[in-house]
Amino acid sequence: MTGQSRTAALATALAMTSLAAQPALADSGGVSFWLPGIFGSLAAVPVTPGWAYSTIYIHLNEKAGGGQNFVTSGGIPGSVTAGLNAHADVLVQGLTYTSPMPVLGGQAAFTLLAAPGNIGVGIDATLTGPRGNTISGSASDNRTTLTDLFYQGTLKWNQGVHNEMVYVTGNIPSGTYDSTRLANLSFGFPAIDAGAGYTYLDLTTGHEFSVVSGFTYNFMNGALQYQNGVDFHVDWAASQFITKTIHVGLAGYYFQQLTDDSGSGAKLGGFRGMSVGIGPQIGFIIPMNNGYQGYLNLRAYTDLETENRPKSWTGWVTFSLSPAAPEPASAKPTVRKY
Repeated sequence: MTGQSRTAALATALAMTSLAAQPALADSGGVSFWLPGIFGSLAAVPVTPGWAYSTIYIHLNEKAGGGQNFVTSGGIPGSVTAGLNAHADVLVQGLTYTSPMPVLGGQAAFTLLAAPGNIGVGIDATLTGPRGNTISGSASDNRTTLTDLFYQGTLKWNQGVHNEMVYVTGNIPSGTYDSTRLANLSFGFPAIDAGAGYTYLDLTTGHEFSVVSGFTYNFMNGALQYQNGVDFHVDWAASQFITKTIHVGLAGYYFQQLTDDSGSGAKLGGFRGMSVGIGPQIGFIIPMNNGYQGYLNLRAYTDLETENRPKSWTGWVTFSLSPAAPEPASAKPTVRKY
């Protein structure tokens, strides 16, 4: 396999790990539209054109002590709760189409994803007023439902070992949000996120490093009268290919809310969130027949530090099926006529 075709094969195998639907509590519950760690290895590398399918299992676990307060759904709009425990299990289904036609000198792709899943949320108490008087005790909710529909468009360019990308992503509310329930996989409002990324990939040494950053604008949650502030995020990953089909490494993220939450439901004021996390990853490229290849990736993240967000850890298991890079044509022997 030539360097160029091997690059396409590796990138295609990993591309479908870049975006996933997520459990939703929103900034009002201490969790953002952007699920930290979404972008990973080879995020900016162009892939083999065609259709690709992925299924991604995500487990998320969050915990905040009784001394931490959040605005959540499940009660009077803008009600403040103390303590938060949440878990979610979702099975993302995604389709990506990568165009063979150049766009602005780069490679264009479009992805749609959605996921059924189960989410459970528990709180220690519901509070009201500036003194935090308790008006009800602990409560919990568990629900099997659907996420919003997520979309993403990308443009990618390649110059040898250097790869660049711009992207835009967002959600279309699925209608499953219920402001009377604590447990929701739908946000209850649309959001849009845009940014850029870079990947360094040296096929000779097997070294790879990717970084993607972006900004999220969140629209108003009409049921809660709560609008999250603008968020900034950075996802990064570094890996080493120990064979042509196996790579191992680390991945991490930095998330920072830049502007205050607003609306009549924002009872805790600006409530700007921050989190830093890191975790391991391992991936396997699986050769298959009929011009396709599989990719299996396992990774996990844990928060190292948070502010105005529950501490969390997430586990990801991804399997994708995508077009394999074509093998280079065999060189034909030169025939000389005398």
